Amino acid sequence: MTSIVTSLAVPSTYRDQQYQGSSNQFRDDLSTTATLYVGNLSFYTTEEQIYELFSKCGEIKRIIMGLDRNNKTPCGFCFVEYYHRADALDCMKYINGTKLDERIIRCDLDPGFKEGRQFGRGRSGGQVRDEYRTEFDAGRGGWGHRMRLTLEREREQKLKATYEPIKDIPQGADEYKSRQQDIASRKRDRDDDVDGERNKRTKEQNPRFREHDDDDDEE
Repeated sequence: MTSIVTSLAVPSTYRDQQYQGSSNQFRDDLSTTATLYVGNLSFYTTEEQIYELFSKCGEIKRIIMGLDRNNKTPCGFCFVEYYHRADALDCMKYINGTKLDERIIRCDLDPGFKEGRQFGRGRSGGQVRDEYRTEFDAGRGGWGHRMRLTLEREREQKLKATYEPIKDIPQGADEYKSRQQDIASRKRDRDDDVDGERNKRTKEQNPRFREHDDDDDEE
């Protein structure tokens, strides 16, 4: 029986480029899977929050948080695996496109989680989509990786242009430098004189020094 309403429980046209298998195998896996890929998460969304939301559609077998490959911190996606496929389809109907942590999340049927897929595939360690993001997104680490590199490069160029090293010595700088050296030299001489006078008074006032001096005279 045909329907004029498009089903919400169908996978997107996206295919994992690192999937090991043929197109037919990919379609077969999607037709039996109970695993969901969840994207556009905030870096600060916890596993507990995900469990609380997605458990409304059925009993969850496990949640695998997506991690930055270098820092091992959340990087904006996860996998939710149900015990039953019907629960995953319900999740596609009722949770896909809803808000979690003030972000519209995306849910898609996934052929199944395999070890290693929890790590971001971008050059910086996170997701590839964050490599090219040009807008500031506080929930996903601020600027995208390439945008951040561009801003840092512009900042370095601005600093270099603003604080360029002085090539010409200002007039009077040598005279000021020699005057400071003379002041420092006179201060050292004055300190040496004060120390010598203090040591002399100490010997005169301290009887122990006088006793040693007498012993030296007797010898």
